[in-house]
Amino acid sequence: MATPVHENVQKYYGCRLEKSRDLQTNANCALPSCPVPKSVLEALKLVHPDVRERYFGCGLIFPEKLEGCNILDLGSGSGRDCYILSKLVGGAGLVIGVDMTQELILISRKYIQYHQEKFGFEKPNTVFVQGYVEKLYQAGIQDDYFDVLVSGCVICLCPDKAAVLKEAYRVLKEGGELYFSDMYASKTVPENVKQDEVLWGEGLGGSLYWMDLISLVKDIGFSRPYLVAASHIVIRNRELLEKTGDITYASGTYRVFKLPKNRTNGNAIMTYQGTVSDHPDQLVFDASHTFKKGVAVEVDAETASVLQYSRFSSDFSILNADAPLTVQEISPPYSHLNPFLLADRLGASMLQCSKSRARVACEAAVN
Repeated sequence: MATPVHENVQKYYGCRLEKSRDLQTNANCALPSCPVPKSVLEALKLVHPDVRERYFGCGLIFPEKLEGCNILDLGSGSGRDCYILSKLVGGAGLVIGVDMTQELILISRKYIQYHQEKFGFEKPNTVFVQGYVEKLYQAGIQDDYFDVLVSGCVICLCPDKAAVLKEAYRVLKEGGELYFSDMYASKTVPENVKQDEVLWGEGLGGSLYWMDLISLVKDIGFSRPYLVAASHIVIRNRELLEKTGDITYASGTYRVFKLPKNRTNGNAIMTYQGTVSDHPDQLVFDASHTFKKGVAVEVDAETASVLQYSRFSSDFSILNADAPLTVQEISPPYSHLNPFLLADRLGASMLQCSKSRARVACEAAVN
């Protein structure tokens, strides 16, 4: 049964908002570090305009190496990201979108055949299911099935973040990945902000304090989070800005993995083979790890496990290291996982992206 929060969000996105430009923040234009892979941009251009215009997410949630994968989109909205993903996984892959808002599910289903034909597939590889991301079992989503889960600015709209992440963990295969963009607050959001329907609908009222994410994903069983990209969120509405007070917001893209419980622990030396499509020279895994082709890099035990047991295992040669690796970044204060610091760092470089791929991606998402 829907909670009052769910009902308010359904009304906000199903009836109140008609197009991306109706949002009161720039969250749906939050950009990753450039460049956006060519394959993503090409797929985005093929998505039907009606689908793109109803996009309300934040960031670009397209991890690497998706061909043939089974993917679940948590809070799929109008289906924009699902259709891009369906192009990336190819005819042998499967993309399922789950959303609680009937109006958005109807829009996304309307264009299944259009995209199948546009992408040249023999049969559709995209399915849309109405349901709650906190209760995927009610929508018939089975255990240990998906290679990758994605989510774009949806967890901040859910009253029970832990339930969403627990369900994500349940349905992922061992070695699977949750790759998600969301809105984060600079401190714990007070109750008066949480109770405001518009602030919650915009993602501001339900944003998680970024530090709380770290303990939450670890308690559920995931690997520690890896921060991929971030950008500052600008509140365009003066009234909403006054209501949020001294809280600032950022969009952060993180990746976490479901690792085997009985895995071998130990730091390792990893060498990238240059075999991931769109990334022949180097693989930027997150803001702290860039692997250049043919260059050996020593990583800590958990990162070694992530690369060894995930879909990236065939893309690296692995050697065990002799001595434990001391990694400063895995200790508090977790500055390398702070989306606000990364947004500060990326701000200047983003503006220097030659007005090209990052800007094109944003404009395509909102026009």
